[in-house]
Formats: sequence, structure tokens, C-alpha cells
Amino acid sequence: MSYSLNLLMVLPELVLTLGAIALMLVAAWGGTNATRGISIAAVFVLAGAMVALAGPATTGGPAFGGLYRADAFAGFAKVLIYLATAVAIIMAPRFFARSPGEDLRPEYPILMLLSSVGMGMMVSAGDLLTLYVGLELQSLSAYVLASFMRRDGRSAEAGLKYFVLGALASGILLYGISLVYGFTGSTDFAQIAGAYGRDAAMGTRSLGLMFGLVFVFAGLAFKMSAVPFHMWTPDVYEGAPTPVTAFFASAPKVAAMALAVRVAVEAMGSAAQQWQQIVTFAALASIILGAVAAIGQTNIKRLLAYSSINNVGFALIGLAAGTAQGVAAVLT
Repeated sequence: MSYSLNLLMVLPELVLTLGAIALMLVAAWGGTNATRGISIAAVFVLAGAMVALAGPATTGGPAFGGLYRADAFAGFAKVLIYLATAVAIIMAPRFFARSPGEDLRPEYPILMLLSSVGMGMMVSAGDLLTLYVGLELQSLSAYVLASFMRRDGRSAEAGLKYFVLGALASGILLYGISLVYGFTGSTDFAQIAGAYGRDAAMGTRSLGLMFGLVFVFAGLAFKMSAVPFHMWTPDVYEGAPTPVTAFFASAPKVAAMALAVRVAVEAMGSAAQQWQQIVTFAALASIILGAVAAIGQTNIKRLLAYSSINNVGFALIGLAAGTAQGVAAVLT
């Protein structure tokens, strides 16, 4: 496959990356006076990335030796991610105008764009390395966005809690990835699926592969805020600026769900009997706890946080089915 075709497959991420870098340079020279123009430009960059999805970016298949997947599944998820990100950027000026002592700075839309790049890599991951790089790019931007209101103690607390618990979840996920790599000899989803398939065909259960699967799903459950890895969600949703809370409740959730589906079906589909038990427990626990814990909430953002935990539980039911119809239900 030619290098130019590979670049066409990652064109949405290239548009977002180059746009974010260009706007960063504008912010460095223009300062806060350029904030409004940068926000408008960021929305147009997201629109450009959506236009770039037409063609090889959704039909090209594997790119860069299988590290990246350009397919309709990823394209659909990216449309949702870019729309949610654009809405979060558009919401911000009015919110910060009503917040005394807080100003909307040009870093806000730029961080949103960089987070979108990470989420795009997550949903198109065909390799554990791509998965981790995309997830960390999204997470690092999210930590800063959660604590964006520098004079608000709750926002600083939200960012700190998100960072500490996110670092713990990243460590768990990375440990799971290292176990999977160690026992399969590859980070490519197709080869990992082959290793799990051989394990299932022989009727044996490799303890290393089993633990790797559990740790990987635990790390992904944190990103989805599924029970029992939901503890960060109410505090972060309450403390973060409201447009950022709206962003957290939409775009990263779509990216995390799409990534979990891709890992479960493509990389670990042969071990469905093992991960279905984990997903079923997480789905039922998220539905029950999300509904029950929301009853006593007096803060609307905390209430919505538990609502999002509940919604993730319902979405995971489709993944627990482990079928093509179940995957379609998750996207719906």
C-alpha cells in the first residue's frame, strides 16, 4: 500500500493536528484577544475533519501495517465525537462570561482539538500501541480541561482527582497490555485474536492471557466510568466547567465505548466467554448503582454523572451479547 494512501486514511487526524498546531501559534502571538477567533476556527477545523472522513478515511481498511483501521465503524464514532466537541466549544463563551473572575482562554478550543485527535486514534486503533497513545493523548487533554477554572477550588480538585485516578487506570491498562504482549508475542489485534483462538481451540486457558484480558477491560471500564471504576465521575462532573462536563459526558464516552467494542470483538473475540462475564457484571452493576445512587443527589451535575453511569450500563448490554447486532445496539 502506498504511503500517500495511508496518509489519506488518517486525513481527519492530520487536519485536526495541523489545525491545533496552527491555532496554538496564533494563541501564542494573539493572546486572549484571539480567543473568539480561535474558537470559531476550531469549529471549522472540526467541520473540515468531518469532511475528510469521506473516502479512504472510512473505507480504506488497515493502514500503516495494521496500526490504524479506517472503516465505517470508526467513521461513525468520529462523526459523533467531532459533533460533541464542536458543541462543547460553542457552549463555552457564554458560560465563562457568566463566571466571575474566569476568562475563556485560547487554550480551551486547542485542547479540545488535541483531545479529538486522541479519540480518533482510539476508535481507529488496530494495535495496542495505537490504543494506548490515543487514549493518553485524550486523557492528558481532559485532565487540563477539568481544572480549567484556575480560581475555582472545585475545578482544581476535579482535575487532580481525575489525574490521579486516570494515572492509576492507565497503569492497570498498560500492565494488561504488557501481559497480552508477553503471552501472544504481538500487539496487533489480528495476531492477538489468533493467540486467543488457539487457546480456545486447544481447550486450555492461559493464566497470563486471562489476567491480561481482565486488566485491559478494567482500564477501559475506567474510561467508560463503568462500575466499579466509576468513582471519579461525580466529583469530576461537578467540579469541571459545565461545557467540559458536557464534553466528558459525550465524546470521550463514545470513544471509550467504540474502543472497548473493537478490543473485545477484534482482538479478544475468541475469548468471548471470558470477557462476557466481566461485561455483564459491569453492565448490571452500572445500571443498578447509577439509578440508586442518583436518588439522593442534590447537585444537578452529580445527578447527571450517575445518569451517565446508568447509560453506560445499558450500552454495555449490547457488548455483552457479543454479536454484530449487539455492536450495532451499542452504537445506537
